[in-house]
Amino acid sequence: MKILVTGGAGFIGSHIVDQYIAAGQEVLVLDNLSTGKIANINDSAKLEELDLCEFSQVDALLASYRPDLICHHAAQIDVRKSVAAPVFDAQVNVLASVNLLDAAARHGTRGIIFASSGGTVYGETPQPATETSAKAPVSPYGAAKHSVEGYLFSFSATGRLPGITLRYGNVYGPRQDPAGEAGVISIFAGSLLRGDQPTIFGDGTALRDYIMVADVARANELAIEHLLTHMDTPATVDDAAFNIGSGISTSVNDLYDVIVDRCGSVQSADHVAPRAGELQESRLDITKAAAVLRFNPQVLLREGIGDTISWIAAHNADA
Repeated sequence: MKILVTGGAGFIGSHIVDQYIAAGQEVLVLDNLSTGKIANINDSAKLEELDLCEFSQVDALLASYRPDLICHHAAQIDVRKSVAAPVFDAQVNVLASVNLLDAAARHGTRGIIFASSGGTVYGETPQPATETSAKAPVSPYGAAKHSVEGYLFSFSATGRLPGITLRYGNVYGPRQDPAGEAGVISIFAGSLLRGDQPTIFGDGTALRDYIMVADVARANELAIEHLLTHMDTPATVDDAAFNIGSGISTSVNDLYDVIVDRCGSVQSADHVAPRAGELQESRLDITKAAAVLRFNPQVLLREGIGDTISWIAAHNADA
């Protein structure tokens, strides 16, 4: 099967590329390399260096390559940037995605897997959110993800392009940039390994569902079979959506304690004012993904943090 992975040079996308290639798929990576890295790309994958906002070029690529499946992970991922520049966020995350859907439908793609955000589309979730829970994205980033879910539903419901949405928790793991704008585990670990004092925004009681990138990659492989062989035409946006997380919520303070321990550090964190657009409670119910996709996370948080720290330490040594 020919699979196009947008954002396939990035942190999450590159792990999915590895998963697909290990399963025997042919993979073409589409990435503008603004944040993705060539070093992340599997040697067996091909790269098309292209920005999704170049609409005519994206159309030409799909007309030429004609992928059986598209796994769409290219995005502007910084919640803070979406708050500061919502129009730019919408151009990258909404308009470019809609253009991709339209081109895929016109050029015979059999289906699309869309990476959404369970950490932002639901808003505050004092109880674990199911796929049908109310949506209250407080950041433009979350609003953009929810908007694309709606477009994907319209394409699926009208028979133009079957699609499935995976709503991720907070993904972490090897290849996540410790100097980046997202990924608190990598940022904390990178700071501690450099001997710097990490910063916690707020009092540290904010809850998140942290999911290892290897588990996310497995979820994307499991989604293929359901999308192409078992999925009925959705009646609602949520019919085609699945929460992908650990099902366990962890506070930032507890998370920090684990990272400090695994780094062999005693460094305390600097607490500063919370940031606009970020949630206090984010909890996910993964019952549907377990029942329908047969997805169950396999990597425990402490184990995954250890693997992440080891990668960051090796990466810094190489640098």
